[in-house]
Amino acid sequence: MSTSSQLPKTSELKEFSTQELAQALMERLSISPNDWHRLKSNRKIRASEQTAAALVFLLKDQPSEALIRLQQAVGWLDRSISAPPCPSHGNQGVESGE
Repeated sequence: MSTSSQLPKTSELKEFSTQELAQALMERLSISPNDWHRLKSNRKIRASEQTAAALVFLLKDQPSEALIRLQQAVGWLDRSISAPPCPSHGNQGVESGE
């Protein structure tokens, strides 16, 4: 493995605040628009995404927002929520006036 692809040493990570690290994790775990259709129903990915967002809100001292994200993460894991249909596919006739 080349040096450029290795994980940074813990000492290098200390240069960043906890909030910056959490934000970077959230960005890394967020589903990109190009992957949305393929991953929107992946429970592990969605739970990870919501948990990382909850951590960011918690570190920003917004516990109510963090709780909402944690509840969504639990919903993905316990299968009590599912991905809604893509809005761009079901409403084409409505948007065009048909």
